[in-house]
Amino acid sequence: MFEVVLNRIKMGSLQEPSALTARLQNTLISYHSLDENEWRVAKKSKDVTVWRKSSEEFHGYLYKAQGMVDDNPNRIVDYIRPGPYRLDWDSLMTAMDIIETLDQGCCVMRYTTAGQLWNIIAPREFVDFSYTTDYQDGLLSCGISVEHEEQHQSYVRGFNHPCGWFCVPTPDSTTTPAQSLLTGYIQTDLRGMIPQSAVDTAMASTLINFYTDLRRALKKA
Repeated sequence: MFEVVLNRIKMGSLQEPSALTARLQNTLISYHSLDENEWRVAKKSKDVTVWRKSSEEFHGYLYKAQGMVDDNPNRIVDYIRPGPYRLDWDSLMTAMDIIETLDQGCCVMRYTTAGQLWNIIAPREFVDFSYTTDYQDGLLSCGISVEHEEQHQSYVRGFNHPCGWFCVPTPDSTTTPAQSLLTGYIQTDLRGMIPQSAVDTAMASTLINFYTDLRRALKKA
């Protein structure tokens, strides 16, 4: 569990991000190592499963999503992490700006999301620290929200507790096309007055749609 102080990370404290990246990476690896009995299925499609468990960071849930994606980890993560591709394919994301680029594969980004469930969940804004690093034979792209004073008045500011995506090649990834296992961990505090049932429905559906949008984008490219 992240200490409370790391849930109040300020932009000015990120000039030396090595301590934060180490703790963030270790937190994601601890989620990835949880016993499967600790998870409960939240939603399942033909080729993606979403689980959830109570978060240790806030009053909501930690979600886990997993599915196969046809491509190699480098290319898949290029489409997920902050950069030129994400806004083109992610149907939930409406805008994204990289506020600051730091060392060691780190940056701070501001992004906005569309309203969900007939706008029961209004558009949100997030400011996240993002970090991408090697993991086994693949990659881990992870992040956490940071404090940032500037805020668009037309958006509710949400908060992402430690989250990330593990992408590793399958044992038979020498086949054509290459195939990778993509596993995500998301725990988002949407904030505002939202029924918990609406949050649960939106989070599980959003993660299923994430895989659909990503696969379609990679296939088209």
